[in-house]
Amino acid sequence: MRSTISLDVATPADLVFELARDVERWPRLLPHYVRVRVLARHADGSITAEMVARRPLIEVLGLGLPVVWRARTWSEPTLRRLRFRHLGGASAGMDVTWRIEPTDGGCRISIDHDFSRALRFPVLGTVAGPDVFPNLANRFFVRPIAARTLATFRALAETLATSESPPATYQAT
Repeated sequence: MRSTISLDVATPADLVFELARDVERWPRLLPHYVRVRVLARHADGSITAEMVARRPLIEVLGLGLPVVWRARTWSEPTLRRLRFRHLGGASAGMDVTWRIEPTDGGCRISIDHDFSRALRFPVLGTVAGPDVFPNLANRFFVRPIAARTLATFRALAETLATSESPPATYQAT
């Protein structure tokens, strides 16, 4: 099973890529991200990190369900792509690819979730079909968190781009 979520951003693709590629800063940039803890740094430049985000339950009260996973992540700067291979948590086996592509009005961010190697639960599969768990995970956890992540990055990038003195490039610290 595959799922894609996309949205258009009225800023240059490079600005969005520079903001998004620094996953260690996500908890400071994204209010629904609680923690990104680096577990390992690899020779190829990738990292393995534990990530914790809140999936809103009763948003008006600020209540959310913590969702925890472990992923190996890396960026592909020439293609403006971010990659995540989920190694642990309920989404283990899921591959995620962010594509940030220039458009006439700025750029389009697309996040592809590939559940083909994700966890399966045989008992549920015999009752409701083999993709029941990926479908539920996608609908109730993956898409709500991804949609909020995209919307927040759009707001950040558009604010930076329209400030009086926008940076030539975003410098991660």
